[in-house]
Amino acid sequence: MKLKALQALVAAIEEGSLRSAARRIGVSQPALTKLVRELEVELAAPLLERHSQGVRPTPQGQVMFEHALKVSRELASATDQIQQLGGQMRGELNVAAVPVAMMLLIPETLRTYSRTFPDIRLRVSEELFIDQLQKLRSGQVDLVVGGIPEGLPSGEFITESLMETRMVVVARRGSRHARARRLAELSDASWVYTGTSAQTGYASRLFESHNLPAPPVGAMVNSTLALLALIGSGDLLGLMPKQIVSQPLAGQDIVEVPLQEPGLLLTVGVIVRRGSVVSPAIRQFIAHLHRAAHHLSSKDL
Repeated sequence: MKLKALQALVAAIEEGSLRSAARRIGVSQPALTKLVRELEVELAAPLLERHSQGVRPTPQGQVMFEHALKVSRELASATDQIQQLGGQMRGELNVAAVPVAMMLLIPETLRTYSRTFPDIRLRVSEELFIDQLQKLRSGQVDLVVGGIPEGLPSGEFITESLMETRMVVVARRGSRHARARRLAELSDASWVYTGTSAQTGYASRLFESHNLPAPPVGAMVNSTLALLALIGSGDLLGLMPKQIVSQPLAGQDIVEVPLQEPGLLLTVGVIVRRGSVVSPAIRQFIAHLHRAAHHLSSKDL
């Protein structure tokens, strides 16, 4: 099976056009068609079907496409690692960060890492934790940064703690909820959850730790920007790292609610696949994460 044929298939499916795919990989359209056809003969299955706008994968083609993508990523990763082991810090690093990590550690880490290794292309995605773990499993990302959950399969992942933070209750400045003193007073308020359900949200964990039922879900988000926008512009409550509440990122419209109960203690760390080769670029990124965590350690939890 030729690597060039796999590249032709991936390009054709991603572009949706044989002409565009041929231009992308630097061959003529007849040559690209021949490469895909050779792959179809080898597999004894149709991989592409034509339609009025171009081409799309058959069910067999979709399966081959997904595996070909993985092969391409692995080969690119191997090339980067070999160069890095030889002292050439070049390549691409794909980082997945959940909102709490994006607020706490990623900005400072990107600042120092990019300055030190300008030839490493950084790609940072911010999504829900369960989506990030799936990407880590499939090799779409190199590491995940976020709160380390309980019950993470130790045989599948390796975790490294970076810091502890306390997630505190926040509200819009001037909100009637900003005057609350006990968590029970906020049981009927609407909350912003960062998770796929009320059961996975930090708000549920906070209330459960004080033997209270989970509060109503006002909204579910998967990004820092959405969390800040909803809390800062409405009457919703949420949880944010204590170190961030007073920072410019939170803005002047968001304040900590002065509750008697302590916030939710959370360990923030990095997660990599067990058995995968941790490249010099990844090791250096983790080192810069530790520096960013140390930078925040002087702030009270």
